[in-house]
Amino acid sequence: MFNCIVLMISKILSSFIGIFKKNSGNVIGKIAMKLSPNIIKYFKIDCPVIAVTATNGKTTTNNLLSYIIKKNGKVAVSNTEGNNMETGIVTKLIKSSTITGKIKADFITLEVDESYVPRVFKKIRLDTLIVLDFFRDQLDRNGEEESLILKINEFLKDYKGNLILNNDDPNVARLGKSNPENKNVYYFSVDKYEYATKEEKEVGEGKFCPFDKTRLEYEYYQYSHIGKFKCPTCGYGDNDIFLKAINVDVKEGTFEVEEMSDKNIENDNFKEDTSDNNEDKENKKTITYKTLANSIYAIYNYTAALAFCKLYNLEAKEALTTFKLDNGRCEEIEVEGCKTIINLAKNPTGANVSLRILNEDSDEKDLLFVLNDNIADGFDVSWIWDINFNIQNVNRIITSGKRAYDIAIRIKTSGYDKEKIEAYLDLDEAVKSLYKTKGKKYVIANYTALQPTRKAIFEYKK
Repeated sequence: MFNCIVLMISKILSSFIGIFKKNSGNVIGKIAMKLSPNIIKYFKIDCPVIAVTATNGKTTTNNLLSYIIKKNGKVAVSNTEGNNMETGIVTKLIKSSTITGKIKADFITLEVDESYVPRVFKKIRLDTLIVLDFFRDQLDRNGEEESLILKINEFLKDYKGNLILNNDDPNVARLGKSNPENKNVYYFSVDKYEYATKEEKEVGEGKFCPFDKTRLEYEYYQYSHIGKFKCPTCGYGDNDIFLKAINVDVKEGTFEVEEMSDKNIENDNFKEDTSDNNEDKENKKTITYKTLANSIYAIYNYTAALAFCKLYNLEAKEALTTFKLDNGRCEEIEVEGCKTIINLAKNPTGANVSLRILNEDSDEKDLLFVLNDNIADGFDVSWIWDINFNIQNVNRIITSGKRAYDIAIRIKTSGYDKEKIEAYLDLDEAVKSLYKTKGKKYVIANYTALQPTRKAIFEYKK
């Protein structure tokens, strides 16, 4: 009865906040958990619960899952706005439930902060966990990435649900061995693309085998430490691939999916249709997808989503063709005739892949880099020294944010012409300077800088 009252109060508060057209974020969850710390156990969930976790790519992948589910005519409850810690997840469940705590949906998909995976899913059932990648991020909050990996590894020792893992990240693939009794482990992979390299070009982690400490051997690197690797001693990395993307063309936004594994899918409610004849099965081996994305890391997100679709027998081709996440994740807008690409970069890998997209574009362009050091960003911005600023065809670089001068100095020390660097603490002034010349514009902003930067650009556009 008490939880019912807490839920009622929370829903009233949520409606009140909505009157003012404000997003309650995690506020409602904070209040509910203050009144009833285990309120999350009160929800009655009868559908599959899917979680997406990673350093980079959580929001895009979770939003894509929700989009695919809805395109299949099913109901999805999903924290598509982010808010990926426990209080944010509780807020979403409160908004989506009845007073009695029942959630009516076909699927619940949740973006979950890496450190909160064990905490949240010790309280509610988890059917499928998707792990995309692990990179160094917010060291003053998370510590080294190994500490996060070990937390999730400990949680997975007793987990027997579906586990979808990126086989091209040595930090992720190792989780497949957390519970030897779990037969529901599915690895996905992306084949070598045009800009893959023989040598590592950007800072990366996971250079050694987690089981025998031998240095890993790479056939190629896609970006950072993501690529085709193998331990020469124990063979770590040589896993049965459940789903693989091949023939990746990031310029055209196309790739094909090659279903490599005949592994039995032990999911009674969502088994694949096995009634097709052998000829039809052969025809289904490779499917071509066209997307609006133009980056290799987006292809990894999409491949993970397709592995989920294969497990639950969902159609995804139309959804991938039309899906677009307009919240600063490779968002494209036009301002005064200038094509502008906005992307989030909250750690070295995020910045490096953003600059990789910039370098893969042969057009002349200007760059705006906005850097803050608020609590949510992490006060320590030393990670900017791990960014590879070997940039090409960039006429000017404008910097802004609370650490505008720090990032300007970092760019200068990379060898870029200091006469072409402009630093502005005032974001509106930085945006004004960005558009004083014509041509293509790229914008990179870290976590708390992203939405203010988008707002400043849209305000300027008006």
